[in-house]
Amino acid sequence: MRYLLAGDSTVAECEPNELAMSGWGASLPQYIGADDTVLNFAKGGATTKSFREEGHWQAVLDALQPGDTVIIQFGHNDQKHPELLAASGGYTNRLRDFVREARSAGARVVLCTSVERRLFEGGRIRWSHGAYPAAVRQLARGVDVPVIELTAFTTWLYEHLGEEKSAQLFTPSDNTHFHEKGADAIASYIAITLRGLEGRDDALASLGRPEIMP
Repeated sequence: MRYLLAGDSTVAECEPNELAMSGWGASLPQYIGADDTVLNFAKGGATTKSFREEGHWQAVLDALQPGDTVIIQFGHNDQKHPELLAASGGYTNRLRDFVREARSAGARVVLCTSVERRLFEGGRIRWSHGAYPAAVRQLARGVDVPVIELTAFTTWLYEHLGEEKSAQLFTPSDNTHFHEKGADAIASYIAITLRGLEGRDDALASLGRPEIMP
């Protein structure tokens, strides 16, 4: 199986000078099967609009082979431009185009809700993405594609670990960008979910436990 990733900095591989900051896409290869491949096209700062305009989406399409799976996660930066990329407007419309074009190339598409930011208030995470995760869920129902629920999972994960321990998932003084430990935790969950979606009998087999997890 080949997995092609489209997304922002929370998905992307980071430059060597940015380590140990990492997107979950950089950790995914260690949690998938030995015969599987990950091609990571995600870019820091990307929106659904800039990802196409800068040629990254075309690069995904050019690399696609029939039977590939395209995994798409945007939202962190789209929400900064509500005039063009409103959750129920430009954001949804561009995601719908991505789904249609990938399917036309013979790919299977999986949408992801955004990973949550680590913003604690009174011991609980304050959801920071507004209507964007709900827009992904609604679109997925409308076009019949599966969703990996990262907003809910990461909210649970941070609260489960607690405010102090969950800080180890992130780069210092940054509640958005993951440390390699955080990228590993998200990637392991995504790998298990993908195997479940694919009906694999090895859904829970041979998956390492990220260091941060109790």
